Amino acid sequence: MDLEDLRLAVYVTFARHGHAPTTTQLADQVAAPVDDVRRGLQQLAAARHLVLSDAGDIVMAHPFSAIPLGFSVRGTDTLWWGGCAWDSFTMPHLLTTEPALLVATTCPYCSTPHAWNLIRAAPPPGDQIAHFLTPTAHMWDDVVHTCGHQRIFCNETCLDAWLQRTGNARGYAMDLPTLWNFASDWYTGRLDRGYTRRDPARAADYLRSVGLSGPFWGL
Repeated sequence: MDLEDLRLAVYVTFARHGHAPTTTQLADQVAAPVDDVRRGLQQLAAARHLVLSDAGDIVMAHPFSAIPLGFSVRGTDTLWWGGCAWDSFTMPHLLTTEPALLVATTCPYCSTPHAWNLIRAAPPPGDQIAHFLTPTAHMWDDVVHTCGHQRIFCNETCLDAWLQRTGNARGYAMDLPTLWNFASDWYTGRLDRGYTRRDPARAADYLRSVGLSGPFWGL
């Protein structure tokens, strides 16, 4: 079984249908035994192309999520869970057949609803701020926790109040244009054959190119 066939089958299913495929569905798509598919998924997870549950089910295939983590993303005919603020803002750039995507969330502190009609040409209007709690060096220690805490707040007041209420230390905060710019090219090619995950040096260069630096980003 070709691992790239398996990776693409996972991502294309998410992109087209808004949910993760089962191992049985994947076995049919790649014409391989279910046990081979399970082993292949473990290999893809080890390479950080996927996130699996303890039972071996697909939880995330960035930017797609099989579980709600605070964001919904609506296209013309499909509804996705966005894995986090970062992933949700990447999806219009990845799903290029969609003219726009409606990204919705609520403020983690006061529960005020927020929604943006995201396009590829320009960032959305709004004074909200995105906050990333976990530094990049530890994002994969528990990636579901990491993604669940990359959220968008009404403003600095709500962020500060949430940090005080939860006892968390401040991470990295950015405005919506910075988030949109950061997200725009992060997953380019992920739905194409032969996609290679960014190595640390290329990732660092990309972060610098969009104006992100400092200890939080490991730079």
